[in-house]
Amino acid sequence: MPLEPSPPQTKTVHINEDGLRHQLSAGQMAMVAVGGSIGTGLLLGSGAAMELAGPAAILSFIAAGFINWTVAMALGELACAHPAAGSFGLYGDLYLNSFAGFIARAGYWLGLVLAIGTEMIAAATYMSVWFRGIPSYVWIIVFGSVLLGINLRSVGSYARAEFWLSMIKLATILAFILIGAALLTTHRVAPQYTAQGGFFPKGFFAPIVALTYAVYSFGGVEMVAVTTGESRSSKDIPRAVWITFLTLTFVYVGAVAILVGVMPWNHAGVAESPFVTTFRTVNIPHASGIMNFVVLTAALSGANATLYVASRMIFSLARTGWAPASLGRLNHEGSPHNAVLHSSVGILFAIVLVLFAPKNAFRYMLGAAFTGMILSWLVSLLAHINFRRKRSPADIAALPLRSPLGIWGSMLGSIAVSVSLLQTWLHPIVNLWSGLACLAVLTAAFLILRKPELNQ
Repeated sequence: MPLEPSPPQTKTVHINEDGLRHQLSAGQMAMVAVGGSIGTGLLLGSGAAMELAGPAAILSFIAAGFINWTVAMALGELACAHPAAGSFGLYGDLYLNSFAGFIARAGYWLGLVLAIGTEMIAAATYMSVWFRGIPSYVWIIVFGSVLLGINLRSVGSYARAEFWLSMIKLATILAFILIGAALLTTHRVAPQYTAQGGFFPKGFFAPIVALTYAVYSFGGVEMVAVTTGESRSSKDIPRAVWITFLTLTFVYVGAVAILVGVMPWNHAGVAESPFVTTFRTVNIPHASGIMNFVVLTAALSGANATLYVASRMIFSLARTGWAPASLGRLNHEGSPHNAVLHSSVGILFAIVLVLFAPKNAFRYMLGAAFTGMILSWLVSLLAHINFRRKRSPADIAALPLRSPLGIWGSMLGSIAVSVSLLQTWLHPIVNLWSGLACLAVLTAAFLILRKPELNQ
């Protein structure tokens, strides 16, 4: 059974999520997180990381993998103790304060809304490979309508669809890693690790600059905590967390290591997925077309999972009094339909951007989405530190998942996440102003919506 807060150590926070269907297995929970993660971050954002750091982008992804480990372990412990769709927002309420709980949920929801837009822009980019004459906004409208239809169904139906979509892209990327490794080891392709200006063509600090894109690629591990509110059993949570972490780490580090080995780093960019470029570079017949279909599927799967999680975030806000009560209502299939519809506003943002800033649309959306995601990581790590301080050794030992990193892992992770956020805000500097503006809006919203009873 999940552990309950032990007064007086932890204040009481009511979890009002009645009506959600508990239908998700460990595999489905993990695939929702993997589906939300393996999208533009790896398939398109890896190209941006390679542009900034060259082959040294591998180091960026290894560092991001460690940061991801600290977050996954902290979230795993907290999710086992408090399974809920509100996840890190609830953890902030319990172990920090109501402001932390609010900005974790509201900031993450805002980041997810923008992330949906990045996936839509990426999908339109992939479609332009085949249909150059059709405007990007047409594809965004078409795909956005399909995603809404899927998310308004029951969570069980949604999870089955997302499971297989995620498995398709996961299997393809694993095949890419194996094929790329074979090409390199058989010398059919000359290794590119030092061929274009060395391993550090942009300098020794370039991997730090590229860390933003690497960390953003791992964005999605936190989604597994959100799915715990609809899990079949608390016993499925540890398995889901470990499956998510190990899968993402192997896929990201392995794929980027192959990418920079096979493809010259100065051929990478965000106009086309570097995976497609790689297959075209090594002249594998029809492989680039097949891969373009896969990365299209990946972007749509990522948007699908992101819309699911975003709707649960604002649903949690509504059920705890921080958003209009109508957003906490469920349809006859147990889906928070109003929350889904309001969370799809990112699709409109994507349309506006591709119409008025098509060349920079992806980078603008990614930078804004990153701030919301990183807030959820930071709140989770800080909440885990207090969780460990307030729980007895016996309580920790009773958890089905225990972090081998302990409290020190979350301390180190919180520092690394803070550095990554600062790096995002400073490169380019416009992200600093947008990030501060986001925090200012969230703070103002908190002060306006705050109720006395929420702070007792």
